Amino acid sequence: LFRSAANPQGKVSCSGHLLVQTAPVHVRLAPTVHSRRVRARVQEREGEPIQEGFFRPHFLQAPGDMVCHEGRLCRLDCKVSGLPVPDLVWHLNGNPVLPDANHMMLIRENGIHSLVIDPLMQKDAGTYTCVATNKTGQTSFQLDLSVIAKEVMKIPVFLEKLQNSGVPEGYPVRLESRVVGMPPPVFYWKKNNETIPCNDGRISMHQDMTGYVCLLIQPTKKSDAGWYTLSAKNDAGVASCTARLDIYAQWYQQIPQPIKGRSGGSRYATLPGQGLNIWSAFSSIENPRIYSPPPQDFVESEEL
Repeated sequence: LFRSAANPQGKVSCSGHLLVQTAPVHVRLAPTVHSRRVRARVQEREGEPIQEGFFRPHFLQAPGDMVCHEGRLCRLDCKVSGLPVPDLVWHLNGNPVLPDANHMMLIRENGIHSLVIDPLMQKDAGTYTCVATNKTGQTSFQLDLSVIAKEVMKIPVFLEKLQNSGVPEGYPVRLESRVVGMPPPVFYWKKNNETIPCNDGRISMHQDMTGYVCLLIQPTKKSDAGWYTLSAKNDAGVASCTARLDIYAQWYQQIPQPIKGRSGGSRYATLPGQGLNIWSAFSSIENPRIYSPPPQDFVESEEL
């Protein structure tokens, strides 16, 4: 007999055996006194198993088809009744499942039989058959166990690292990188070993499914100069790279003023227009001397 009750808080069940024995023929013919002796004999042996009554195994609880993740724990639970107590054997695709480091057969106090597989591997997928046997016969149930392949984990790797860069103050700048890993990594930005806040209106962080990562700063300020570190983290590990950002002061082009002429009779004293004043190169000399070659006599030639 099996009885269960359930409510929103949970479920509970219980079971019991109802034994119906047929009295031997000679008991009916025996006197009443002999009948009392038989009943007394039965009462004395109530605490012992009744060998005369056998019951075929019957599964009170059995799991259905299951889908589990590779690398995790998987448990197949069932509950069986029968007299004598049945023996359970598990088969995978027709082959016996033997106890080892990854497969354990357990029996709990409430009569639940469990096949525990830890960790679950791809080779554990297939059709499981549980066979319960005692003297009266056997019964069985089947289920299909599917194993979801475990993702191959790879530590993050930088395909393109951050590059040192510099821009004039007020100009936008992008710090770009490309990272791959499995599972896809989570990214963290730091400046001078301090985490960069995401709520800064001038600073924004971008990434896509190809592994492209970008830190955009616009417009830049002098205070943005420093060492920037990008860290990529997943279940397999952590990788990081660092680059320098320099912010230059703005350069303003100035129109040169025209150079004024220097008073003096020498035609070499001042170049016309906006040319170079050669006297400025000799400002430290009080009385600069101008070299002139010695005078020479000119001779007229009859050939000219």
